[in-house]
Amino acid sequence: MQVNSHFQIRGVPGLVNRASFNERIVDFWAPPASQKPTHLLIAHDGQNVFDPRTATRRSTWRMAQNAIKVFEEAGLTPPAIIGIFHSSTKSDPNGRFKDLTPQDPFHANVKPLIETTMKLEELHGNNYQKSISEEIVPTILEYLNISPKFENTAMVGSSMGGLATLNALTLRKDFFRTALVFSPHWVIGGKPLVDHMLNDLPKPGDHKIWMSRGDRKLDSTYKNDQDHADKLMREFGWRHDYKSTIFHKAGHNERAWAKQISDAFRFWLFD
Repeated sequence: MQVNSHFQIRGVPGLVNRASFNERIVDFWAPPASQKPTHLLIAHDGQNVFDPRTATRRSTWRMAQNAIKVFEEAGLTPPAIIGIFHSSTKSDPNGRFKDLTPQDPFHANVKPLIETTMKLEELHGNNYQKSISEEIVPTILEYLNISPKFENTAMVGSSMGGLATLNALTLRKDFFRTALVFSPHWVIGGKPLVDHMLNDLPKPGDHKIWMSRGDRKLDSTYKNDQDHADKLMREFGWRHDYKSTIFHKAGHNERAWAKQISDAFRFWLFD
């Protein structure tokens, strides 16, 4: 890891660090050393987590600001937050899709429902997940000199990042306890993708899963697949440790998710 720069964001004490792992950019932040965080949040699409300069449409999740508010209300030290950028570039505009797509379902029997010039063999979601769990997160935790426990660790993502969060749970159930999934982009594979991914989840008992969507624009197209996901989760025995929420008058963008994430943080901590 090479820490390349630091920057401040409004409402957040201290500095956000920007590092590189080979060619992948990662932003990370932790409360002042005197507070020693016991919780860890790992976020996909790190370009949208802290910095408006790198964020889609210049809007971030305000993830640190929201976490500080919810955790301090609970009398807890805010979590360390790690935001992993996708790998799309001008020369490879499909980098994000290759990172975040769960490759195993599509290498099995799930047929893509979207048109793309990319070949399925180009998907590298498993290697992306492996780099997070075996290189990026351990290196940053050592740099910060913190050791959050499994039960205090969560992963968050939206859209394709939501699918990546669920995929991470199917691949490494020992890595984090809570999956926070916003606007999962089921439409790339439809109900067969829902079936494959949810069947691969750990059995209920040791984990918590949040799923949510809006009811406007792109998010409105998720209704049938998410209803199917909710039905399967109930059939599989998920009860108090699973929550599915619809946010009314909400669309598919960082501004909407920033308004919703505090509810997900409370689910992480309390429900």
